[in-house]
Amino acid sequence: MARSITKKNRCPRGRQNASSRKKSRSCTYLGHRNYSLYINRVRKEVVPERGISSRTFEIMNTLINNIFERISTQAYSLMCFRNRRTLTPEDIQKAVYLLLPGRLAKYAVAFGSEAVQRYVHS
Repeated sequence: MARSITKKNRCPRGRQNASSRKKSRSCTYLGHRNYSLYINRVRKEVVPERGISSRTFEIMNTLINNIFERISTQAYSLMCFRNRRTLTPEDIQKAVYLLLPGRLAKYAVAFGSEAVQRYVHS
């Protein structure tokens, strides 16, 4: 028996919102990446004489994955709100501005745009 989707939980063109989809543990867990290599590189630049525990790596990795998931979910809902099928950089920037506070969002968008420009021109 199929469930009916209410009007407020519907996305244009019949797609479901990210919040109304049922999440299975195996599906969401497989998408998480391990950023410990990058965390270690940044740590060595900031304080080269200090070490970091494996538990701290796990916490930082979880934090990065959590923020990434929130931004992607918000960007998807903005894309649906604008009745678009393509996720644009503007959707991602607006999601960052909505989720992160003031100056942090400003710096995140600036550094992200710079990184994308360097990638495109390389």
